[in-house]
Amino acid sequence: MNILVTRPLIDSEDLMGKLFSLGHKIIHIPTLKISYFKTEQIDSNQYNAFIFTSANAIRNLKVINQDKNKLCFCVGAITEKIARMSGYKNTISAGGTVNALKNLIVSSNQINEKSNIAYFCGDNVSYDLDIELKKEGIKAHKIINYTSEKITDLNEENKKIIFSHPPDIIFVYSTRSAQSFIEIVKKYSLYPLMTESKVMCISESVARIFNSDGWKKIQVFNPGEELLRL
Repeated sequence: MNILVTRPLIDSEDLMGKLFSLGHKIIHIPTLKISYFKTEQIDSNQYNAFIFTSANAIRNLKVINQDKNKLCFCVGAITEKIARMSGYKNTISAGGTVNALKNLIVSSNQINEKSNIAYFCGDNVSYDLDIELKKEGIKAHKIINYTSEKITDLNEENKKIIFSHPPDIIFVYSTRSAQSFIEIVKKYSLYPLMTESKVMCISESVARIFNSDGWKKIQVFNPGEELLRL
């Protein structure tokens, strides 16, 4: 099969390697450029726990008084893996959705109304986790430590690949990435090549974007299930 992956290389290299080893043709078209966003100096000692809703939040984390035993709530297994690789030992995974992450934090016996939590995220989020937590009486301080810029251009090589090998499956990992990808499709008149493409969306919110744009073959998957959905 021809499989199109929209994640940046740092997040998709392992998956693409596995897909390639299974005999699939890989088309890599990253739809977002991730950049570090300079923020105020964060003192780890001021917080009882950290929240990470993406691996990018961990990669761009800069704190003083580093505490690798800090309780870390992670949105899913991949994010938790990056946290572990970064040295954090006390991590908990919510299973892949931000709503599940909220419920995990609310139900935790390690968190109460006196807890102070640092919530690290990007400049564009589809769910106001800090506001939802505050409704539950939990104090979460939102800290933007990276930005995402849409990539809406295709180089000549990728255009040739798509026209020669239209994708059978497209993996999309965020609402912003979905928006960017649809802009690319419109800009380069790629709709006729993708009428049979199956769009694999990491959440219902991503799926709704494609549904509203008229795409027909849409499925939702959990992180780590990519190979199971082929």
